[in-house]
Amino acid sequence: MKFGPVPVGQAEGAVLAHSIQIAGRRLRKAHVLTVEDIAALKSAGVAEVVAAVLAPDDLGEDEAAARIAGGMLFRGIEARPPSTGRVNLHAREAGVFTVDAAMIDAINAVDPAVTIATLANFAAVEQGQMVATVKIIPFAAPRDTVEAVTGLCGRGEIFAVHPFSPKRVGIVQTVLPGIKDSVLAKTTRITEARLARSQSRVVDELRTPHETDAVAAAIAKLAANCDLVVVFGASAVSDFDDVIPAAIRAAGGAVIRTGMPVDPGNLLVLGRLGSKPVLGAPGCARSPKENGFDWVLDRLVTGLDVTAADIAGLGVGGLLMEIPTRPQPREAPAAPVEPKVEIVLLAAGRSSRMGGPNKLMALFEGKPLVRRSAERALAARTACVSVVTGHQADRIRSALSGLDVKIVHNPDFASGLSGSLKRGVASLSTDAAGAMIVLADMPGVSAGDLDHLIGAFEKAGGAAVVRAVHNGKRGNPVILPRSLFHAVSLLEGDTGARHLVEAEGLNVIDVEIGEGAGIDVDTRDALESAGGVLQD
Repeated sequence: MKFGPVPVGQAEGAVLAHSIQIAGRRLRKAHVLTVEDIAALKSAGVAEVVAAVLAPDDLGEDEAAARIAGGMLFRGIEARPPSTGRVNLHAREAGVFTVDAAMIDAINAVDPAVTIATLANFAAVEQGQMVATVKIIPFAAPRDTVEAVTGLCGRGEIFAVHPFSPKRVGIVQTVLPGIKDSVLAKTTRITEARLARSQSRVVDELRTPHETDAVAAAIAKLAANCDLVVVFGASAVSDFDDVIPAAIRAAGGAVIRTGMPVDPGNLLVLGRLGSKPVLGAPGCARSPKENGFDWVLDRLVTGLDVTAADIAGLGVGGLLMEIPTRPQPREAPAAPVEPKVEIVLLAAGRSSRMGGPNKLMALFEGKPLVRRSAERALAARTACVSVVTGHQADRIRSALSGLDVKIVHNPDFASGLSGSLKRGVASLSTDAAGAMIVLADMPGVSAGDLDHLIGAFEKAGGAAVVRAVHNGKRGNPVILPRSLFHAVSLLEGDTGARHLVEAEGLNVIDVEIGEGAGIDVDTRDALESAGGVLQD
């Protein structure tokens, strides 16, 4: 591949390096120049362009990324379609991510044109979370480079997501004089919350004196009916023969490891009674903050084996103080602030496929569709609703009379979707964490559907794209996090935000909301099938 200035007359088939505006058209970065483009550039007086000229043995960035992802062996993960030389890979289910670090290092050493980045080994992930990304740095990669990488990929499983398998958990809490019942009850609540991410549950709890024989009897009793036993000691483990490790052995089990190089979490005990794991919880496990106990617990709940060597290898990265915690309730005086979501209701279109009437004025259950959509948006858990108008703006405004919505007019609505999207997002308040883009012509989307999407956005901490789907097919609405707002401001023409979702490499969470995610009313037949009645 050659990169640099190219005379326009020789640029057919070249990949444009920078966007160019000519004669009312915008040729985007990475656009492959056609005969028509060349003619337009010449007419505009452009003599040369900065572009990439591919050699016969080069593969375009999207094809190269797709081939590499297609050559990988993985489980529990799906590869998304390539975009701008990138293929993102997402977890199919919640679980624990594992990766062959040596294989990743070998691939990244082949050629700087090819890069793979992943989450850390044994990271806990949610369904839909991005776990890895393949990115081609230039506009193309040599075919032999791609073949060398795919050859490495074929040597074995490169990464996987091991799904959580819900477990029945038994808890032993030992008691010493002075320990309060409220502390024990709180420990149980926090453990139940910690187990909820894997849909595991506490099925039994025993409280015993802090003595070896009593704890051993409790472990044996719980192990008979539970998949996993967790022991919370009233006193911290201070020796390899202290009460909890001694009790595991007295019950007929084996102690795999006492102590771990993770702080907080140093005083964990890992043992087994037959096939059942037994965990001696460190004191920090009484708190919802992330600690070494979480790391071991998550692996065990997926069915992954945890050895003494595994625990010994956790020291690098094991200093967890000041590390952000999992999205669980903190014990703090102030309540956590939920990410603020505002709705942008797009209602500026010309209904060109309808052949005349404005589809947003069609009556559904006696109300104009645009008003019905706005009322549903207002009924959702949203901070504000902005309605972007354009075509027949006065008529749309009149249909919304009396509703507590902000009207944002787009005088350039005829130029395409991007103008309305940009104006809507620009109108949001400065503390909005996310913009929910709602199309006003989707009668099957309810306020409950919108709340479902908002809930997923809040759970992700306001940092993910949340997208409505039906039977795995993406649809609308979609919530864009604030980190995408600037990219939205750069959109041009009849372009929505869909391609930004993949191009920016953010975590994407798909939320099933039913068939309403895919029903719009662009045609008369579609509108009438959905129950609408057109108005003049």
